[in-house]
Amino acid sequence: MTIEIQTYEAIDSSVLIALPNPATEAYEIKIMVPEFTFLGVQEQPDFATIYMTFYPNKKIIELKALKQYVYQLRNIVVSYERLINIVYNHLHETYDPARLRLVMNFNPRGGISSKLTIDSDWKIRGGQDIYQHWSEENESSTWLEA
Repeated sequence: MTIEIQTYEAIDSSVLIALPNPATEAYEIKIMVPEFTFLGVQEQPDFATIYMTFYPNKKIIELKALKQYVYQLRNIVVSYERLINIVYNHLHETYDPARLRLVMNFNPRGGISSKLTIDSDWKIRGGQDIYQHWSEENESSTWLEA
């Protein structure tokens, strides 16, 4: 079996499915992808954990579709920096959330690990900086609590 290695241009965002939001009240969805894999620029496997904080508007994420989207990235050659921007853009375009915070914690490679973050609330990203209560502590520990 031959695996076809592709570049980031081959990522298909059409697999993401948006469902109607069944609630009109504000709430937060937190999603973790603990086994995220892709090929780094040297075509070697890279691993990360993705943490997503999602404040829905009219659409919510269909999780099986998100799994299929993530699965296709296993044979994609891409840098960390380009990858987080592509995933963020695809999620934001598909779901149009009130807020989307995407954090990728990359496993160590050569003794160095990386953490990349994008938040739609940042002014530099077109947001209003209204979610200043967010902290590093909340990001890694409390999102798993009930």
